[in-house]
Amino acid sequence: MIALKQTICAAVAVGLLGNAAGAETRVTYKSAKSGSSYYQMGVELAEAMKAGSGGDISVTVEESQGSVQNVMEVRARGADYVFTTPPALVGLAQEGKAMFEGKTAPAFDDIRALFPIPSLTMHFVMSQNSDATSMADLEGKSILLGKGSFGATEGAKYLDMFGLSDSVEIADAELSNAVAALKNGQIDGFVTAGSFPAPNVVEAAASTPVNVISLSDEQIAQSKRTRIVIPAGTYAGQEQDVTTTSLPVAAFTTTKMDDETAYQLTKTYWDNKAKMADTSPWWGNVTPELMSNITTELHPGALRYYEEAGIATKASQ
Repeated sequence: MIALKQTICAAVAVGLLGNAAGAETRVTYKSAKSGSSYYQMGVELAEAMKAGSGGDISVTVEESQGSVQNVMEVRARGADYVFTTPPALVGLAQEGKAMFEGKTAPAFDDIRALFPIPSLTMHFVMSQNSDATSMADLEGKSILLGKGSFGATEGAKYLDMFGLSDSVEIADAELSNAVAALKNGQIDGFVTAGSFPAPNVVEAAASTPVNVISLSDEQIAQSKRTRIVIPAGTYAGQEQDVTTTSLPVAAFTTTKMDDETAYQLTKTYWDNKAKMADTSPWWGNVTPELMSNITTELHPGALRYYEEAGIATKASQ
């Protein structure tokens, strides 16, 4: 797929990044599929970087097919590459396990963390016409998982884990088609992973009555993921809290990025996070406590910021 790009540039201010006059730090930010919460976050983060740096940081947001692709592209990218993925996926890449088995590369060992972003939240979205109100009710239904994304992989894992793999029809389509397919009755539901409120779930709930399925405490424990609650009223027609699972996500780069750029990206992010939360509530869920979820080694430039700010990290414990 041709990458969908949104370039956010501004006139260059002097000296914020310690560069010569007229210099500009350009960053490519690989996020997620367009229409997803993570793509929207990328756009918001790019705007915040531009404003917070006085125009010294220019960010190009690229659409991707998901977290696995983001990690794989490390092999061919340069010093300007920033991408998002769960820290656990970086660990799998560095160990050559699961979806990275047989695909190990020296570049994976050079991945370094910058800062946490809102966690991935699993959404099982079902048309009310399907009468599905629990995971067991997915039996015999047509579900769209998408392809290549963390949500697709995680969704398939849950169906298998809960004994539904052989009784659910998986639609062969991209996640970008989910809302239209649901509205037209071509599928009974779809699975997506994104911080709430997730744009594609907002769109689906606004166009047709849906149920966002809760997982039981036993199912959450079985998943070995973190329990999270989507408050009632988050989506149109959602009258009750939805209990589901979440997974930490962070922004990463590699050792190719110089320390000063990594420092300024990290500092600008934290300095402007509160402003982002004023317009998009998901940023309010990011706190320094989330640093404990980052198991990947921090970039030296990012670590310098955390030491100056007095924010605890794995490296400082």
